[in-house]
Amino acid sequence: MNASSCDVAIVGGGIIGLSCALYLREAGHDVVIIERNDPASGASRGNAGALAFAEILPLASPRILRKAARWLFDPLGPLSLPPAYLPRIAPWLLRLWRASWPSNYQANIQAQVALIGLAQEEMLAMLDRTGLDRHLHTEGVLEVYEGAERFAAARETARQRLAYGIESQPVQGAELADLQPGLSSRFTHGMLVPSWRNVDDPQALAVDIGLRAQALGARLLRREVRTVEPAADGGRLMLDDGTALRARRIVIAAGAWSHQLSGPLGDPIPLETERGYNTTLPPDALDLRRQITFSDHGFVISPLTCGIRVGGAVELAGLKRPPDYRRAQAMLDKAKAFLPALRTEGGEQWMGFRPSLPDSLPVIGRARRHPDIFYAFGHGHLGLTQSAATARLIRDLVGGQTPAIDLAPYRPERFF
Repeated sequence: MNASSCDVAIVGGGIIGLSCALYLREAGHDVVIIERNDPASGASRGNAGALAFAEILPLASPRILRKAARWLFDPLGPLSLPPAYLPRIAPWLLRLWRASWPSNYQANIQAQVALIGLAQEEMLAMLDRTGLDRHLHTEGVLEVYEGAERFAAARETARQRLAYGIESQPVQGAELADLQPGLSSRFTHGMLVPSWRNVDDPQALAVDIGLRAQALGARLLRREVRTVEPAADGGRLMLDDGTALRARRIVIAAGAWSHQLSGPLGDPIPLETERGYNTTLPPDALDLRRQITFSDHGFVISPLTCGIRVGGAVELAGLKRPPDYRRAQAMLDKAKAFLPALRTEGGEQWMGFRPSLPDSLPVIGRARRHPDIFYAFGHGHLGLTQSAATARLIRDLVGGQTPAIDLAPYRPERFF
């Protein structure tokens, strides 16, 4: 292929696009990654670094709807929805509500189990064969709760996980204090999930995956894709400098902006953005033994090589509304109350866009009308976790192989 054409063009240089590039290049495809910014500089940069292999329960669930009703009354709480954005997001919220119905919820659990199972297998294998397993940490995650009543709900979650072979270990008292010294006494119970994994720096891992793909021959093109024009032999990508790139196959993995390209192709996929906030403190801000999840408060604190990251929350406010960093500060204030030894000076605040679909499942599959265009987006909170699995499935589709798992739950047609 020449400089203006390729076998596979990947739109998006986040963890999903970079992983797809690696897998496709390993399979021998001529690959171009098109990214308007630095690779892994969006949601792949600011996440908590979790390989959440225990997260099989969809966000679109009765438990989240019950919590949401309480959280929405706190303007700086775990969930925020500016009133002015409500008319725009109302159809998405209606779909989320329908996805939480018992029959839909159970079906979505099955789909998450399949994808998460593949995710664990593929991620660990990819890290091993590329030598990037140096980024991997295996301390598990500690979920903490205030009182027996809140912990009872956690036991139900643990029971559901155990049905799929995911073990959780209840802890309290001295054992909880040993797992994280200095934790406020208000947290009386905890749940340790050993199968959870973390990486030392999510952006560094994503960048290294991209570099490995480039070392194998993938090309990185620093441009913005304005439109995707399908053709009989693939398609043409029109770029922001007025040039075009021809590709036999196209993978759209542009995160929260993906629907801007899928819509004109005949697939108006209901993608929304969960705006997440965090503060990354210096690495010595706390002796943090592992990631801690404050489930009832909607945030986590993670030990990374780049610092101690306090983040989470959900703000449903689209792509254009200015950041409200009071949300990051509110989580930091809570983290200080929950871990009094935490030093909160010298932090860097961040806001990013999690591309989310109302049923908590990504879109992985072919465009309805264009068999040489593929979608790989909408992973919500699980982009890092599901990245290698998504790359494996895209590689299967592009190569004309039977996908590793049934793709029916993730197909774009489910919304139409």
